[in-house]
This record gives sequence, structure tokens and C-alpha cells, in this order.
Amino acid sequence: MITKHILTQEFPEFEGKINTLKTENTHFKKLFHDFDELEHEIFRVESDSEPASDEALHELRVKRVHLKDEIYQFLVAH
Repeated sequence: MITKHILTQEFPEFEGKINTLKTENTHFKKLFHDFDELEHEIFRVESDSEPASDEALHELRVKRVHLKDEIYQFLVAH
């Protein structure tokens, strides 16, 4: 089953903070945008809208994990 990873669903305890930071903090806004773009790209590959090798999909997923970790660290620190 293909699912989208939405930050407010991934980190429901930070939903309010996410909504505030993405409008008030330039760095977080970029992280949020990068995550959203990467998530759309992964979704397109997983749904066969955009063909890619298994290796390429794996690399995208690894990037998503690292970016998600960076976002979590940012949320905890601020």
C-alpha cells in the first residue's frame, strides 16, 4: 500500500509548531518544502507515475529518513 508521509501526521505532537514554523522560520520553511518535494517524488515513483530503479527509490527513501530526522531535531530544539 502506497502512503504519503505528511509531517503533521508523522509528528502529530508538533502539528501547531510545524504550522507556525513553516510560516515564520526561513530555515524550517526550506526543510518543510524539501521534505514535501521529496515525498511527492517518492510517491510518483512508488505509484509508477515516474519510473525509477529500485536503487534510485532506495536512495530517495534514505534521503527522506535523513531529512525527517533533521526536521525532528529542529522541532525539538525550537
